[in-house]
Amino acid sequence: MHIEKISEIIAHFIGLFEMTTDEMRLRTNYAEGAGPGADGPALPDQDAFTAAFSSDLQLKDYDPGIIYKSGSYEIEFGPARHFGRVFEESLEKLAAIAGKDIPLPHFGDPTDIVLTDEPELTVFAGPGSAISHVLQVNVLYDDDYLDMTDGVHPLRDTSFVIERLADFSTEAEIFTPFASLHRTDTYDGALKIAEDLESYIQNSKDSGPASPSSGDATHDFSTTAPKNDTVYVNGEETTDIPVLDDFLPDRGLAKLQEEPDDSSTSVEQTDPSGNSLDVTAGANLLVNVASVINTGVIASVTAVMGNYHQIDAISQAFVYSDNDEIASTLHSSGHSADDAGTVAKNIALFEHSTFEASSHADNDAVEPTFPNSWRVSVIDGDVSFVQWIEQYHFVTDNDTMTVTTSGSEATVLTGGNTSINFSSFFGMGMQYDLVIIGGNVLDINSITQISLLYDNDWVRAEDGVDPGADIQTGNNLLWNFASIHNVGTDSPFAAMPDYMAATQKAIEDRDPNMPEGLSFDVNFQGYAGLNVLYITGNLYDMTIIKQVSILGDSDDLTQAASTILENNPDATVTIDTGSNAVVNIAEIVDYDSFGQTTYLAGQLYSDAILIQGGLVEHDTTQPQPAGDRLANEVIAFLDNDDPAGGDCADGVINAGNDYSWSSAHPADVMQAMVA
Repeated sequence: MHIEKISEIIAHFIGLFEMTTDEMRLRTNYAEGAGPGADGPALPDQDAFTAAFSSDLQLKDYDPGIIYKSGSYEIEFGPARHFGRVFEESLEKLAAIAGKDIPLPHFGDPTDIVLTDEPELTVFAGPGSAISHVLQVNVLYDDDYLDMTDGVHPLRDTSFVIERLADFSTEAEIFTPFASLHRTDTYDGALKIAEDLESYIQNSKDSGPASPSSGDATHDFSTTAPKNDTVYVNGEETTDIPVLDDFLPDRGLAKLQEEPDDSSTSVEQTDPSGNSLDVTAGANLLVNVASVINTGVIASVTAVMGNYHQIDAISQAFVYSDNDEIASTLHSSGHSADDAGTVAKNIALFEHSTFEASSHADNDAVEPTFPNSWRVSVIDGDVSFVQWIEQYHFVTDNDTMTVTTSGSEATVLTGGNTSINFSSFFGMGMQYDLVIIGGNVLDINSITQISLLYDNDWVRAEDGVDPGADIQTGNNLLWNFASIHNVGTDSPFAAMPDYMAATQKAIEDRDPNMPEGLSFDVNFQGYAGLNVLYITGNLYDMTIIKQVSILGDSDDLTQAASTILENNPDATVTIDTGSNAVVNIAEIVDYDSFGQTTYLAGQLYSDAILIQGGLVEHDTTQPQPAGDRLANEVIAFLDNDDPAGGDCADGVINAGNDYSWSSAHPADVMQAMVA
């Protein structure tokens, strides 16, 4: 019956369950609860139970299922749980509430109780890596032919110049062992470079550097303990850095024109034109300039949990040949200036300094303060700061000329080429009070400089030439300057204190409480709070600069007698086939630290090496007339073999690794000019 179901529901909720069983008997009337008779008066509330009453509610049987929803509370970053733990966790939460002595009302909604987890350290994202690869290449072939007479003079084969420069490059390898380093932006690649450098330096300490097998060495110098703030010039220690402007040759016709002044002086010339011939076949200028200033991460205190590798390497080499031949007739004039020779210098400098922060005196004597809060940034994985710069010059200016005076003022400029590569990088990182590195640190700075010059010239004179000529065949300059300046801790690295390891663990556990030892570090005195960066992986800071300048300036000049002798009294002849400048300049300023302290838990590997070498070649190769032979490529197309022969096969041309541009002779319309 429905009344029993209703009674059971009531009993379930009030916690009482008691039923009375009454044996069913045949009855004609109920014992109690009889309604009014049919002839009795109608009660007012019976009108609602008339037959016209209707309801939209549907009466269903009793469903014993009970839907219960507990009070909600937030759990941030909580792991997935099984529902079997709900009851136990509820007891634990109630015990926590009781421990906190939170007053609760006797009656209320369970959602009024707000439960929160323990506070957690909030971390921020740290800065990313910075990687740059710069490659600058200049290739110029300016082999000119000039004939100012009406005679016939054969062309000259200049391919021997490129062959000799290739030999010079091979000879320079003994002084530049780090020129073969390949670009990389991975930690494994950087570690391989560090291991190769350390291995070479260790071998140099044990057995000494290798010596050149050919050429006349002007100097062969190597040291694994270069002194700071000491200038090395061609293997010798000096105190002053040579000034480039004091050694640059006068480029003659190729030098830049000076800006005219604003004066009202007339520039009109009323004098008749002179009788002169001025020829400049050299005066080429090759310049590589690279400058890198890198701060990486600006930090007052650094803590390295792994090993620290610090390597600085400079290798410089030059090879040149300036073996000139001048006709005896011109030598006897006394105006020859070929004895000016060639100046070649390798200049290197290692510097080390400590960053000095600005400070002001505080006259009020107050109790020192220490930080009591921190802000933490985290970088998961490795961080890299890589600047890789490579600069190349390949220039040939092999001129073949036959010149003569003409009774007027004539100037001939077949050289004067200028090729410049310039690269400048300035990187400024974020500022932190403390940087913790969970792995290793690779700090590598390397500069490689190679200068090659072939300037063998021939100055000839035909019969009847006036010997009064001013000839310059030397006066060349090869200049390699490299500087590595480290800014960081001046004193040895300090041992890792225990509270630094505790700081690392607190960050990993997201503990918001700053370790007590960190709060009293003397390096942080006066700080109200700390800005901390934690790198979970390795840090590698690598700057590699490679500069190669190659110049071939082999000129063959013949001075012919003028056919109009009456127009050539006291003619002035000036010939310059030298005055070339090959310049490499590189500078690295590496800010390792902006404070006085670096803590190290692992091992310190600190190495430096300086290699300087110079070779003078006295090449005696004589120029040969250009032959009529065809190039191999032309022969391949003009070969009249039968293409349908039995040995014929499909041809496949793969130009993916074609570097023929490095040895090609471009078509220059000015290479064959006849005046």
